[in-house]
Amino acid sequence: MAAGAPPVRTFPSFMTEGSLLFRRGEYGKALGCFNNALKLRAGDRDCLAARSKCYLRLGDTDNSLKDAEASLQNDKTFSKGLYQKAEALYTMGDFEFALVFYHRGYRLRPELHKFKLGIEKSQEAIINCIGAPSSVKLENKGNLCFVSKQAECKQKVQIKLAKNQKWTKNQKPVRNPKTERELLGELYADKAYLEKLLNDKDLMESSTQQGIKVKDLVLGGISYLESRSEFWQQQKPIYARVRERKLRQQRWTRDKKQKPLEVGRYVEKIMEDIDMLLSGDSPAESCKKAKRVLKKVQGWSEHELPNRKELIADLYSRIGKAQLEMGQMEAALQSHKRDLEFARQHDLPDAVSRALDNIGRVYASTRRFQPAIDTWEKRIPMVKSNLERTWLFHEIGRCYLKLDKAKAAQTYGQKSLQAADEEGDAEWQLHALILVAQAQVRLKDYRPAILTFEKALDKATLLHDEAAQKAIVIALDEVSKSFMEQLSERGEDPTAQSLKEDCSGANTKVDSFEKDAEGEAGAGARRGR
Repeated sequence: MAAGAPPVRTFPSFMTEGSLLFRRGEYGKALGCFNNALKLRAGDRDCLAARSKCYLRLGDTDNSLKDAEASLQNDKTFSKGLYQKAEALYTMGDFEFALVFYHRGYRLRPELHKFKLGIEKSQEAIINCIGAPSSVKLENKGNLCFVSKQAECKQKVQIKLAKNQKWTKNQKPVRNPKTERELLGELYADKAYLEKLLNDKDLMESSTQQGIKVKDLVLGGISYLESRSEFWQQQKPIYARVRERKLRQQRWTRDKKQKPLEVGRYVEKIMEDIDMLLSGDSPAESCKKAKRVLKKVQGWSEHELPNRKELIADLYSRIGKAQLEMGQMEAALQSHKRDLEFARQHDLPDAVSRALDNIGRVYASTRRFQPAIDTWEKRIPMVKSNLERTWLFHEIGRCYLKLDKAKAAQTYGQKSLQAADEEGDAEWQLHALILVAQAQVRLKDYRPAILTFEKALDKATLLHDEAAQKAIVIALDEVSKSFMEQLSERGEDPTAQSLKEDCSGANTKVDSFEKDAEGEAGAGARRGR
């Protein structure tokens, strides 16, 4: 590649970047990434499903449905495509067809909670529109003469409308402002503001830098809000909302009178639902539910819920984890800090340890390595098991390595190795050996680094980890070359040294291996949670 030329983008890099942007809520940019990815690999079903999700968030339901159907073209059982098609249909107001595809997905993948949630919300929307089947009672009595009378009345009304010309096809019925406020909620103020802007004639005649008329943008915004209000009216009519408020009030009154044992069972079930949503790729729903439960629990007394304090701290932690999954790093950090502060105020040592662990993870994820180290080092005296200890020492060591403090990284790598040896965990022994070897390379202690990498290679062979074996062999080759050069600079005979002879001649640098090893360590870290 020529010097200064931009790096060649690949399909996986576009997919990764698009997924990250989507989690951050930058749907327009994410859509661009998925478009570029499909140019490189046309018809890729995973990319089509991801782009369908983007279109849906941007309000383009037609293109969302097209992409979802395209992802199912070659495989009708593709679960992501089925879910996206169901979501697009639901958003378009086709609740019956959405229910069909939610059911198809649920039959194929019953372990995915999102299909079950889709079935429930579709059924609820249908019932809200037409009522529950149990509420409809058909009676076999009377005659059918009312049909002809109804037809006559309808004909008269049509003639009257034609004469008066008071109603046209393009006219829309005027909705009660109170009803519209109920449907739009917080968005009602935005719609009112846009309608007010229409009165500013000078502004409406102006254009943006891209040449788009401001009037078109304002009308587009009003049109979108009207279509949303129509959808929400269809999804949950006003009478259904009133009924839901009454039921919610009744449940709240009933919950207040519940016995501690019943409350405990209820909370246990809710916490399971929150965890299931988080593990089932629905962090936003998990976060929303956890916040609702937190507000409810804070209103209960110690008599109603004996473990109320532990539960509040636990909910702060779950909210933080969901926010981290959504890419909301600062919000996640604040949630975990609230968990830490609450745990310290109420003397909850286990919760303090957990909060410090999560805060360190957020710092490390955002490349703030020194705060991560400071936080994790406070947790060291609280760690109870060797497995936790080996993970914690390893992560602190990696942070020191990122800060180019190789000596400290080596020390913590050796501590991690010692804890892994005590636990007898071969996989963590491998991670710790790799960390120690990388630190020794940074310190230019090439001979010890070679010996450590050889031990790591033995562990990788024992674990049948072919990817780790390959990466270690490449690293050994590079370290051996560096060792030869060091000996030559000292005036020593390189051929007199005993080095590993079966290393490959690849030209990959040790830094690239560090990235591979870091990925391995990250996977191990998730298993060690």
